[in-house]
Amino acid sequence: RSMSSRGVGREGGRGGRGGRGGRGGRGGRGGRGGGPGGRGPRREEWVPKTKLGRLVNSGKVTTFEEIFTYSIPIKEPEIVNHIAEQHNCKFKEEVMKVKPVQKQTKAGQRTRFKAWVLIGDEHGHIGLGQNAHKEVQGAIQGAGAIARMNVIPIRMGYW
Repeated sequence: RSMSSRGVGREGGRGGRGGRGGRGGRGGRGGRGGGPGGRGPRREEWVPKTKLGRLVNSGKVTTFEEIFTYSIPIKEPEIVNHIAEQHNCKFKEEVMKVKPVQKQTKAGQRTRFKAWVLIGDEHGHIGLGQNAHKEVQGAIQGAGAIARMNVIPIRMGYW
């Protein structure tokens, strides 16, 4: 028999004292994300902010080589995502390193996390990004976005 059928752990099958903090379940502020239509991450439509972004979104620029030929700086990570989606190639992300860094303040130390992320599409394009944030996940996500903006072409194989 399960513990809940014996009357042990009355608070929703959770041991201890009161399940979800004793304040009424999942309500309140914040919530659990998700958009209209139930579960799943919210996917907002990309609105380009730069000239290159508008050219990519309209379909006038379709490859990374067109960007590299004219040495146009990539200022939005969505540009890389959009071009990768058009060519059905996925960028692989690799977290190279995460380390804590500290700043001395009057009240003690402030610890932040620094992350390095490398991305590549296995078709001769890689990018490296570095970011610091007060949480590890924020540092990794920020470094991934910076890596997308730092994509460069590399030579494949022997030459």
